[in-house]
Amino acid sequence: MKIVVLIKAVPDTADERILDPQTYRVDRDASDQIIDEITERALELALSVKDRDKTTEVIVATMGPAHANKAIRKALSMGADSGIHVLDDALIGADLVLTAATLAAALRDLGAELIIAGNESTDGRAGMLPAMLSEHLGLPLLGSLTTAEMSAQGISGQRQSEAGTQEVNAAYPAIITVTERFAEARFPNFKGILGAKRKPVTTKSAAELGVGARSLSTVAQILPRPARSAGAKIIDDGQGADELITFLTARHLI
Repeated sequence: MKIVVLIKAVPDTADERILDPQTYRVDRDASDQIIDEITERALELALSVKDRDKTTEVIVATMGPAHANKAIRKALSMGADSGIHVLDDALIGADLVLTAATLAAALRDLGAELIIAGNESTDGRAGMLPAMLSEHLGLPLLGSLTTAEMSAQGISGQRQSEAGTQEVNAAYPAIITVTERFAEARFPNFKGILGAKRKPVTTKSAAELGVGARSLSTVAQILPRPARSAGAKIIDDGQGADELITFLTARHLI
């Protein structure tokens, strides 16, 4: 089986994330970039398959600036076999439409049975990229899974919704996205760190992929988050319960 895992280098979630007032983009200082935790969990799922079947090939893919290569190398040290890095200054600030088209072009001819991604990134939180990839590649999408089981015939799993638990399945090839319910990623060992230096990483530009590097949307303005205002105070003078019920009802909380 060949599995592709989409990983993403994001600003460290332990630090404050700042929007650049000149470019309207997240300030991505190379010194604080880490692999997004949800994509690490996606990689862990792929590596657990490889643990059971050594013939499984795991490829990690990302689109990002030059320092995103560090994320690829860490993924290789964890056990992935090779990496794909879509790197092109023309893609800086790409919107979801352009990002999906570019990644689809990079993955289309790999012949992967399964593509695994996180359900949403911690920097953008759009949660739409896997669905857009599904449309580009013509593959079924099982999104926001809480469990996943792979068999020779296909993949199945569960996802939670407001209505309850859904049982979903699809034949290969397919795309799935994982949630925080999946296992945390393993740590690279010393052998893995040394071996990662010898594993191949293919770099692709937008031109090589045949993608026109032009976003269809732009950010026109950014505004700072307004300061949090003080909440309403209810002083119980005998009518406190009624006032509380009125407050919660007006906000559709009960």
